[in-house]
Amino acid sequence: MKIHEYQAKELLSKYGVATPKSGGVASTPEEAAAAVEALGGRGVLKAQVHVGGRGKGGGIKIADGPTEARTLASSMIGMLLKTHQAPDGVVVHKLLVEEPIKIAREYYIGVVPDRESQRNVLIVSAMGGMDIEAVAEEHPDAIAKLAVDPAMGLRDFQLRDVCFRAGLPAEHMGEITKFLRQLYTCYLESDASMAEINPLAVTDDGRVLAADAKIQIDDNALYRHPEFNAFKEESEEDEIEAEAHRRGIQYVRLDGHIGVIGNGAGLVMGTLDEVARAGGKAANFLDIGGGAKAELVRNSLEIVLMDPNVKGVLFNIFGGITRGDEVAKGIIAATETMDIRVPMVVRLAGTRAAEGAELLKTTSLVPATTMQEAAAKIVELAGRA
Repeated sequence: MKIHEYQAKELLSKYGVATPKSGGVASTPEEAAAAVEALGGRGVLKAQVHVGGRGKGGGIKIADGPTEARTLASSMIGMLLKTHQAPDGVVVHKLLVEEPIKIAREYYIGVVPDRESQRNVLIVSAMGGMDIEAVAEEHPDAIAKLAVDPAMGLRDFQLRDVCFRAGLPAEHMGEITKFLRQLYTCYLESDASMAEINPLAVTDDGRVLAADAKIQIDDNALYRHPEFNAFKEESEEDEIEAEAHRRGIQYVRLDGHIGVIGNGAGLVMGTLDEVARAGGKAANFLDIGGGAKAELVRNSLEIVLMDPNVKGVLFNIFGGITRGDEVAKGIIAATETMDIRVPMVVRLAGTRAAEGAELLKTTSLVPATTMQEAAAKIVELAGRA
């Protein structure tokens, strides 16, 4: 679950992270004007969207007074903000209004899980204010990493060492190690899957502040954090993803034309690869999980078909806990009650797959015995659709 910048800063502030003074979040031009007035007459208006590059797209502007804030907010709220991460644009619904700060230096600090080391990794760079991916590609020596031993935890000497290796100046090292510890504690206790402050800014007057922040919370841990329920309501920009998550369905929208439904993340990922090898491109990732009942299968198909780009649907089910006959019943129920105008290929294997295949014989669904055969068939049929 992604949360907005203002939400991330609210969360970080609970762990002692210093941020620019906030005038609040504005959903209307009048609220933006009032926020700027509360800040003393000048404020930065920052579009709250889940994409980077907001400044270049016109999503960050400085207002010199409430009147200008009202004018700027009128043009920003409701705008379609286009960035390198979202070339088609995302709609701006809210603005964070903060005090303007004069930045003397910009750094990057972040925490992510690392599959290779099977540990959480701190990332530090003296090149803040730009995408860390770009820094890693163009200036790999400007990034230092620290894989944290879960048994030992963070030690002060490790924090100083990673800052030294990142090339941070000595005069800022003490303050930045404090931010690193606060960020890491927030990451762990919030069950985050990513947390970053970029830039971590040193201002002209010597303050060190989190000028921007991004945090993603692990969806599977949300049951432990009822305090994040308010965040969850605004976590998705994509309407189909939001609807899927409201229904409790693990769905991620992609940019292809073949809808994919499977049980188990690994199987679904493998199916996406097979669709690509067959010359197609997946429109989504959807995992119905283990023990899927007919109603869940029907709901999943509804979600996939909400995407107008879908030209065909591939079911790839390997039954363990999931029963093939239950999946078949769900597909049949959907075809009987929905206006489905795209071809569908079904591959069933494992528990009660034979019974499921028998149920599907009376339908127009196309059967397949292997994942590779299923992928080839749906790509061919979708090309005719």
